[in-house]
Amino acid sequence: MSQLFSPPWWAKNPHIQTILPVLTKVDKPQLRRERLELSDGDFIDLDWQGSPKEHQPILVIIHGLEGSAQSHYARRMLAACKALELCAVVHHHRSCSGELNRLVRGYHSGDTQDLQTSLSHLKTQYPSSRLLAAGYSLGGNVLVKYQGEQQDDSLIDRGVAISAPLQLGSCANRLEKGFSKVYQSYLIKQLQEKMRGKIAKPELQPLMPINKTDIKQLNTFYAFDDKITAPLHGFTDVDDYYTRASGLPYLRQITKPTLVIHAKDDPFMTHAVIPSKAQLSDQVQYELHDNGGHVGFIDGGSPWRPQYYLEKRVLNFLTSLETSAC
Repeated sequence: MSQLFSPPWWAKNPHIQTILPVLTKVDKPQLRRERLELSDGDFIDLDWQGSPKEHQPILVIIHGLEGSAQSHYARRMLAACKALELCAVVHHHRSCSGELNRLVRGYHSGDTQDLQTSLSHLKTQYPSSRLLAAGYSLGGNVLVKYQGEQQDDSLIDRGVAISAPLQLGSCANRLEKGFSKVYQSYLIKQLQEKMRGKIAKPELQPLMPINKTDIKQLNTFYAFDDKITAPLHGFTDVDDYYTRASGLPYLRQITKPTLVIHAKDDPFMTHAVIPSKAQLSDQVQYELHDNGGHVGFIDGGSPWRPQYYLEKRVLNFLTSLETSAC
């Protein structure tokens, strides 16, 4: 099934693949929220669809930068899980569930500690359930890094990383060029707004590494990550962050079945994210498609009602060892 993706003639452009899914209406899922209090005084939110049943798997969805359970790809995956009666839960990164987190720190592309907290909670509450995971974009990088760090101790039995920026420095550089700057601007504005929200809190303002006036100058990922992401999360500078948080070096260490899906025309990426065979462990299956854009992979339908490859492929991989679908 690894080579079955082919875009329709009207969706071969990478920007159509990337933007059209965002603009296409997907029904809002009915979700139940669970808040996890963290040991550092912060919190993260889990959004549940369905209730776990004994001995049946749970799919953990890990969203991308500034995403949430309401992101187009999360909504589509939740709809696909509902059709299969597969219990699913969205792990929200800090401040991404509709409410600013309490601490000055937030989340980043290599933040596997919060994911481990969510997974440990799920395993404690539902010990008989196998944990499956789908990570998108930043969430895909987090998933790959987590799998490589934890190896046999990983709580994820099978995982899929989609459009993961496995070399963060090269991806940041790509987003400063051509039409890709549009995506960078869209995301940076959201990040800047959250930083303004934190500066507006008297208890956080003295802890911020930058003031409200200077935030608007941070209009590239490289600048934002150097002045905000790196210092707030214990990195020396942006280059230290990009080196230590990138998922590519961890692919070789993975010991649990993991699928990685990329498109050559992804406007967020360069070929630096494409691993060589020597960089893959025997438990990593790598899929590289000529087309697909960034978290797109439209494979049919019409521009008004597109159909997608991702949900079919991801669920096929994740549930291929299941005797029943939850």
